Amino acid sequence: MTLHDRNKPARHRAIFLSDIHLGTRGCQAELLLDFLRRNESEHLYLVGDIVDGWRLKRWWYWPQAHNDVVQKIMRKARKGTNVVYIPGNHDEAARQYCQLTFGDVRVEDEVIHETPDGKKLLVIHGDQFDGIVRYARWLAILGDWAYAAALRLNTTFNWGRRKLGLPYWSLSAYLKHRVKNAVQFINDYENAVASEARQRGVDGVVCGHIHHAEMRMIDGVLYCNDGDWVESCTALVEDFDGRLRIIHWADEVARRTSRLPLSHVQLAAE
Repeated sequence: MTLHDRNKPARHRAIFLSDIHLGTRGCQAELLLDFLRRNESEHLYLVGDIVDGWRLKRWWYWPQAHNDVVQKIMRKARKGTNVVYIPGNHDEAARQYCQLTFGDVRVEDEVIHETPDGKKLLVIHGDQFDGIVRYARWLAILGDWAYAAALRLNTTFNWGRRKLGLPYWSLSAYLKHRVKNAVQFINDYENAVASEARQRGVDGVVCGHIHHAEMRMIDGVLYCNDGDWVESCTALVEDFDGRLRIIHWADEVARRTSRLPLSHVQLAAE
């Protein structure tokens, strides 16, 4: 494979992204920009919490990299990618614009994605299956504050890792997935979402919301969570043969960087 071939964007039939949380310091916008530049698709689904309206209401944070992400997505839409935006709970203000189109981006509450072999996947953000968000909003906001504090610690932790020449690694995700109550919450959420898909008569579901990338069968239903771009930096992609897989982009970048000659690594860091 030539260097030119390696630099060509990978082509997918569909890409699913969620929980980017633009407008927060925890958003890994630079990693997402790298992913968007190196991956193209016929369909791009933005599966909620793309912009964090909760945080922006409290204080404004919008660096150039966050603007670049929006511009990159809009450019893909102009060039023919079918971009569908499904708002989540953090960008719930956009739900009033469902079934409208803005700059070639269609806003929908939910959609059905059909794979090449005819399987139907329900695409939703998933916050409607989170009892805390639905019935105890104040507790969800309090939890969001605590989560933001953990992410600030995560940012400092990864700043130190970069200084040591180490790749991105999510301390907050590591801690969350080892807390018994958090693990139980994730399991309950996954089962509730899969149950909804089963009742709808579809073959599977693609969601976000809980920042936990996963793909598995649950009682005959394919459950796919595309993760997030705050902790795990993951995307769900569908290839042209209908195969679905989760891409862990921070790991991809680390592998790519390790294969480069030292001079290229130094240039990339400058």
